[in-house]
Amino acid sequence: MTQLIPVFAEDPQQQPAGPLGGGSGMMFIMLLVVMFVMIVVMPAAGRRQKREQEKMLAAIKRGTKVLTNGGIVGTIVSAKDGEDEVVIRSEDTRLRIKRNVIVQVLGSDETEAAKS
Repeated sequence: MTQLIPVFAEDPQQQPAGPLGGGSGMMFIMLLVVMFVMIVVMPAAGRRQKREQEKMLAAIKRGTKVLTNGGIVGTIVSAKDGEDEVVIRSEDTRLRIKRNVIVQVLGSDETEAAKS
């Protein structure tokens, strides 16, 4: 029984660890910085992207070539302000799609724009 006591005894030369353990003060500061970036900076970037997307969608008009999130490339045939849907033409097909599925404006189709 006396042999087990020294195994569980504390070493008197060992420095007492801080409240978070030895050497983890720098890790705690780094964790705080990462949390700050995630809470403050990242939402601001998301808001900026949302504003740019809304601006792009508001600027589309007849003759604009667009790319949808489904990979369809088409030309806007009908787009009315205030409506959530637009009509695009892709090859020989006309599709009615929601504005929010447009992910990129590729340019403009001059022949389609001239029809208006």
